Amino acid sequence: MQKTPKKILVRLPNWVGDVVMATPVIETLHYAYPEAKIYTLVRPYAQNILHGNPWITNIIPCDDKTYQGWKAFHTTVRKIQPDLTILLTNSMRSLLFLRLAGIKNIYGYKRDARSFLLTGGPSPIKAEKKYLPIPMVDYYLGICKYLQIPIHTPIKPTLHITPETQKKADELLKKYNIQASDTVIGLNPGAKFGASKCWPPHYFAQLANLLQRNHDVKILLFTGPGEEELAQNILDNTEATIIPTYPDNPGLDVLKPLIKRCNLLVTNDTGTRHYAVALDTPLVVIFGPTDQRYTNNNLEKTTIIDNHLPCAPCHLKKCPTDHKCMLSITPEQVYEACKPYIKK
Repeated sequence: MQKTPKKILVRLPNWVGDVVMATPVIETLHYAYPEAKIYTLVRPYAQNILHGNPWITNIIPCDDKTYQGWKAFHTTVRKIQPDLTILLTNSMRSLLFLRLAGIKNIYGYKRDARSFLLTGGPSPIKAEKKYLPIPMVDYYLGICKYLQIPIHTPIKPTLHITPETQKKADELLKKYNIQASDTVIGLNPGAKFGASKCWPPHYFAQLANLLQRNHDVKILLFTGPGEEELAQNILDNTEATIIPTYPDNPGLDVLKPLIKRCNLLVTNDTGTRHYAVALDTPLVVIFGPTDQRYTNNNLEKTTIIDNHLPCAPCHLKKCPTDHKCMLSITPEQVYEACKPYIKK
């Protein structure tokens, strides 16, 4: 790349956690080209993750599954006419979506027969004919390195909270009777990926018992849309006083200051985990079917619990056997991991 770009388009990943892990790319681009306008293309449901980011000129909703979505994007892109486009997704469809909109300078990973449609990009590392798992933060930044763009350090995901968003969170915290002096522990029992990632709800209920029986803590329960039954299952099976957030539907924007307020988050390996990393909230992560190597960075305030069973990591959405990778992790085991983070 010879010319300094004035308009940059970044096609972000689809999953919540991956969007967060891609934020160092936006930061790197901003500091390398401070005069450039940076546009992000992201799934509509994930737009609020980026709300308040000062480095982004405009957040464009991405609907690449319908003709109407493509048409709307085509109109937007014609107005922008980006000099440089960075594609962080791996699918052929996401690349075709950009090409059919008339975008020319597209850089992404050369994989899955996409090379001929890309302007350039690195090839992912392979070992024994399989793609080698590396931390996704490093994977996304690999495209910037290919373009010889100086990587901004320290390399760490970032999220931004606007005063308006903070005010909404403060109102909820007041409603929940959470004071500045309270120790707050968040529980995040869901996972959009599938049931295999989820530690059993009755284990979360037992963990809440252990936490409040032994410590003066308040517990927030974070669940997403469609997880109301999961939340109720935990509430019905615990003696602890748990504050569910789902009735207030905080969304992915207000979730940021709520996670930041927590002194500790206990979570499955899911998107909310990456919120905590970006916001410097200590966390305990319960692993089972997924490979730690994809997220093995920025772990300074993270404790990972993984019993390393022979069948894991399988990356299956639903366990075909006994889900032992998660069931073998006991509430007592997770509680012991939580104790060092709870103030005396």
